[in-house]
Amino acid sequence: MDHFTAAGTSTTPPVRTGPRDPGDAWVEGSRGRFWGRFGAAGVLAFDPAKGVLLQHRAIWSHNGGTWGLPGGALHQHEDPVTGALREANEEAAVPADGVDVLFTSVLDLDYWAYTTVVVLVREPFDPVISDPESIELQWVPVAGVENKELHPGFAAAWPGLRERLPSRPGA
Repeated sequence: MDHFTAAGTSTTPPVRTGPRDPGDAWVEGSRGRFWGRFGAAGVLAFDPAKGVLLQHRAIWSHNGGTWGLPGGALHQHEDPVTGALREANEEAAVPADGVDVLFTSVLDLDYWAYTTVVVLVREPFDPVISDPESIELQWVPVAGVENKELHPGFAAAWPGLRERLPSRPGA
């Protein structure tokens, strides 16, 4: 497993210095409270040689301390694939031009939706923690994902996502 760690694990979110995007807000409804006024999306990067890229979420974030996917709130009028690739690049340096979209999976709660964009890594890369939302980034073998303390939403989605990943020996 390749590990990429941040310097600190503060329990306090960083002070925002720039303008907020209108999508950066909580949405509440009958099934709970979720981040992203226009929905949210994340990237499940699959590298057949390394496994999947997981993000150890900052302690101060929603479900902090768990493992999930780089991603976040969509911008207004942004399609989920574009938003997921933007967020994954911002949070983990996932290069949009070095991956191929395999499929998407959508959790739609009527008032909020989360899209998982599953990509095949075409050009291997080392992820880079470039914002305070990650404690660590790690390539995890497919068979080892369940051994992590997963974000509840990702934990629920993982069996179906795993089933749809391309087959390879030892995966």
